[in-house]
Amino acid sequence: LRGSFIPPRDQRELRELIRYRRSLIEERAREVNRIQKVLEGANIKLSSVASDILGKSARAMIEALIAGNVDPESLSELALRRLKNKKADLQRALKGLIGPHQRLMLQTQLRHVDELDALIQQLDEEIKRRMLPFEEDLERLDTIPGVARRTAEQIVAETGTDMSRFPSAAHLCSWAGLAPGNNESAGKRKSGRTTKGNPKLRSALIEAARAAVRTKHTYLSSLYHRIAARRGANRAAVAVAHRILTIVYHLLKEKQVYNELGPHYYEERRREQMARQAIRKLEMLGYDVMVKEREQTA
Repeated sequence: LRGSFIPPRDQRELRELIRYRRSLIEERAREVNRIQKVLEGANIKLSSVASDILGKSARAMIEALIAGNVDPESLSELALRRLKNKKADLQRALKGLIGPHQRLMLQTQLRHVDELDALIQQLDEEIKRRMLPFEEDLERLDTIPGVARRTAEQIVAETGTDMSRFPSAAHLCSWAGLAPGNNESAGKRKSGRTTKGNPKLRSALIEAARAAVRTKHTYLSSLYHRIAARRGANRAAVAVAHRILTIVYHLLKEKQVYNELGPHYYEERRREQMARQAIRKLEMLGYDVMVKEREQTA
């Protein structure tokens, strides 16, 4: 039997730190949702106007509510920057009925968020110190659309930078749990759901894939929209995550920088096939088609 991939001690310690930081970030998101629920229970619709309820303006309003200020007009005066243009909407959103127990809950929740922020910052500094030997690899991965610094750190911590332990990119994707399953019995194919793998790496890559979708004029974004039209959004996100990990494998193995292929890369590769398909569809509709390639102008 072939031995399992067991990372060295330094990488195992880095994994634990990054996984713990991720759990704290997730806990912070849950606490923000609890704050949102308490505000909604008091009929305060702050999130309908402010995109971030813990931004500088929104936080000042929440702290004023905790202090006992319930006047919508004075609360709306705490708005800063672009939120100043929405004072009328803020006044309507801040017109609620908040009780003593809700003030206590908000105060406790804000304190918990601050404590989590301090812990996350502490872990960030330690992880940054341990990541110094991999700075070049992190910069390479950071060039991939959707892969930010924290995602790049998690990829390096989970897989390492030595790709020789994986015979190919397909092996790495299978190890991460992003490869389609092969379930066939008596000549009949059954569910092709992805295999089991590294759940931490898989979730980070799918999160990166959903971020890559929002980029404009990129290969990964066009790949997502092409697959989502046929197979749905979730399967398309897994396919993009699979492609991102394939790119990561080659960047780390060949020490290259990401080369953006552009949104029309797939169409250019299948140019002749797509032309034949278009001609066949027009002929089925009863048209006679004559195709002439356009001369390229200088």
